[in-house]
Amino acid sequence: MKFISFRTIILSMFLPAILYVLTVQYAERCLKNRYTQVIGNAYIGDTVPLLDGSARLKDTISKNIDRYLQNNVLIPLGADIKVTVITKHGKVLYPPFFEEETVPLSSSDPIKIAADNYGLMNEGLVINVDLKLGHNTLLSNTILVCYILLSVSVLYIFYKAGVRKSRQEEKEKNQEIERLRDMEKFYSEKLSSLGEDREKLSTESEKIKHALEKEKVKASKAEEQMLEEIIRLEEKLKANLALQKEKTEELEELKEKIKQFEREERKEGKAKVREADTRRFKVLYKNISVHDRAVSGLMGLSDDLRIKAEEVIHQLNENSELVTIKRKVFGKKSKQTILEVIFAYKGRLYFTKTKDNKIEVLAVGSKNSQNKDLEFLDNLPPR
Repeated sequence: MKFISFRTIILSMFLPAILYVLTVQYAERCLKNRYTQVIGNAYIGDTVPLLDGSARLKDTISKNIDRYLQNNVLIPLGADIKVTVITKHGKVLYPPFFEEETVPLSSSDPIKIAADNYGLMNEGLVINVDLKLGHNTLLSNTILVCYILLSVSVLYIFYKAGVRKSRQEEKEKNQEIERLRDMEKFYSEKLSSLGEDREKLSTESEKIKHALEKEKVKASKAEEQMLEEIIRLEEKLKANLALQKEKTEELEELKEKIKQFEREERKEGKAKVREADTRRFKVLYKNISVHDRAVSGLMGLSDDLRIKAEEVIHQLNENSELVTIKRKVFGKKSKQTILEVIFAYKGRLYFTKTKDNKIEVLAVGSKNSQNKDLEFLDNLPPR
């Protein structure tokens, strides 16, 4: 039970008997069908003697079946074979019954015998084979012993597997015990080391406590000196803060003056640049005029957008037909038609044609300044 389960033992006990019974029944059915077919093919034998009247049908059937049964190898092993041959009208031809019959002289007539034989065969013969494999015979005991040996073999295989599994479990258990013992030894050594460390730490803690007590005494003495020093430093700090505030106010005044000076310089610089750009446009582009708003817009663009804008202005100066117009913008006050040109995707340029059919660039900007440029265009005075 240690290595084999109870269910396996039960199956090993009862399965051979069950298989023995099933095998015997199956063998009986198979052998019965087999012998019925074999005897059915051989029980009449040669029909020539039967038809010429030299042999009786009943005697021929008895001789053929007896010879077949005598040569059968299963009968000595314990097989009980009973064969019955009857006509369809119920006349028994085999096995022969021990009865006294009065045979007339005319019955030995071959013609009569042949006619009787033909009549019986023409009537139709039925063969019944009853086969039983007796118990406690050589054949049945051989089948039972084979199943018992097979069951014992299976039981032995399960036993060996259980033994191997038990040994493996025992080995794993021993390995686990050894591992736990090693861990126990390791943690015992570690615990001993921690105890020693605790003693050392306790000693060091006492030393630190004594040192802290000494430091507290020193600190209490130094605290009074520190308070006096703090009071003196606070007075200096107040004086420094007042001086710092005064200097900060002066610095702010100077920064404001510097910013104002820089704004004035930027205004003057932008005015000079705008004036220079206006003169440059008048010199370079004689066929168009450029509004101051457009010059201011160009100054606010990046270098790349400014180059693209001047490229459009150059095209307007040379041939306005080369410029692609996106849309028309109608001013509210001036009622004049203003054309919008897009350059470098973000850039916007607005121009119109005067009465003398001359192009005037009114505004240049980007998409960010578009609303302000349109507002400027709406407020242009009428021309």
